[in-house]
Order: sequence, then structure tokens, then C-alpha cells
Amino acid sequence: MKLLIISTSQRPDSQSAKVGRYIAESSFSSPHAMGYASIHHLELCQFNLPFWDGEEDNKGEHWPEIEQSVDEADALVLITPEWGGMASPLLKNFLLMCTREETAHKPALLISVSNGIGGTYPIVEVKMNALKNNKLVPIPDHLIIRNVSHVLNAIPEGARDIALRERVQYSLYMLHQYAQALAPIRQQHAGQAYPKQQEYCYGM
Repeated sequence: MKLLIISTSQRPDSQSAKVGRYIAESSFSSPHAMGYASIHHLELCQFNLPFWDGEEDNKGEHWPEIEQSVDEADALVLITPEWGGMASPLLKNFLLMCTREETAHKPALLISVSNGIGGTYPIVEVKMNALKNNKLVPIPDHLIIRNVSHVLNAIPEGARDIALRERVQYSLYMLHQYAQALAPIRQQHAGQAYPKQQEYCYGM
């Protein structure tokens, strides 16, 4: 199984990317998150992705590389900063570019990052309107990383940071469980159309 972590801040060296690096490193080292043949972290701001206009041929020169990583992944971690109570434009643009061929029936752990006490709205926004047609499956155990500059750094800073790290490990463990559970659904329908697939290709 393969895990893909995508951090979607539009700033280089962001706190979202820091969280992504922490998850990648802890997934290798934690016995609860073991089981992935590979763990890959993509920082979307490092790629030149255009704002998509709906045309399949207009996703930019870097999209094939990203698309391949998404297609090969069995589970995804999607990390967004909270900007003005909204999810990152990069995340929404990325999810618009994804098709159900790459993402359908794959579990996703949603993570919202805030440098203050917020972070709730991006999770709600993504669950409400960003997963309808690509058919990603958000697991219930989303994470909200508040006061992010003070946690998940090289050295734990107190009981709250330690508790958060334990919660992250639990969420990664559950993500792996969902990845295992959903794999037979994808395998069953690989290469063949399931009933009404084209008629019901868009969510409601």
C-alpha cells in the first residue's frame, strides 16, 4: 500500500508543509502506521499548476507527475491552511483537477492548520463541496492543528503537543484501516464498469 501526503499552502516553507513532513516521518517510525510500501509527500506550491478552466488538456506541465502519484496511492492525507475561514485555493483547484479514475473509493484524512484557535471551517468546506465528483472518502477522524507554530516541531512542547502527536498516530492508524477495507472495492471494479457507473458518475 502507498500513502500520499499533500500539503496545499501557497507559501513555501509553510506550517502545512511542516505538518506534512512530520506525518511522513512519523508514518515510517510508528508501529501503528506501518504497512505502507511507500510514503510520499507533495508540496503543491512547488509545482506550476494553473487555475483549471475545465479542459482536460489545460492542467499544466506538472500535472502528469501529480496525477501518477494520486493514481498509485491507496490513501491520501490532505493538509490545508485556514485562510479567512476557507480552505486553500490550491487544495480546491487540485480536487477539481482530480477525476474519479484516480481517486474514487480511496480514503482521505483531512487536516486543517491554523496559527490561532480556528481551523474548523476548511474541514466543513471540503467535506461539503469538494469531494462530490472525485468520490474520495473522507474518514471521520479529521485533524485540526491549532497554534501550529508551537506543535509538531523537532522537540515536543508540553502535554498538549504530546497528546496531539498521539492523536495524529491514531488518525494515521485509522486511515490505514480504511485503506485496507476499501481496497477490495477498487480492485473489484478495476477495468470494468459497474452498474450505472456512467449514469451516476456525478455525486448529488
